[in-house]
Amino acid sequence: MSNFKLACVVMMCMALLSAQNGDALSCGEVTNSLKPCLHYLQNGGVVSPSCCYGIKGVVNAARTIADRRATCDCLKSAATSFKGLNVDFAAALPDKCGARIPYKISPSINCASIK
Repeated sequence: MSNFKLACVVMMCMALLSAQNGDALSCGEVTNSLKPCLHYLQNGGVVSPSCCYGIKGVVNAARTIADRRATCDCLKSAATSFKGLNVDFAAALPDKCGARIPYKISPSINCASIK
């Protein structure tokens, strides 16, 4: 599958963690929050607790439409920078962690349409 979806998931998680701290979401923070997910996104298997913590943090931090859109944009751009990411693993990650994301993780998502 594609590296794009994985990168999107990673970026989204990092952005949410940043927002929890009351700061504006940044792509760097989204990426850092999702680094524990890279092994799963590339290889599948068991999702680590630290990965799920990162995802939930990013999701909880993206409280505004602007935050959710910025997180989406970060994820889309990050997906292209990570090699070997599996799009199906990325799409399944929020459910595996019990994180509710208001849009489907997909390389074709229009981030501007997120509410």
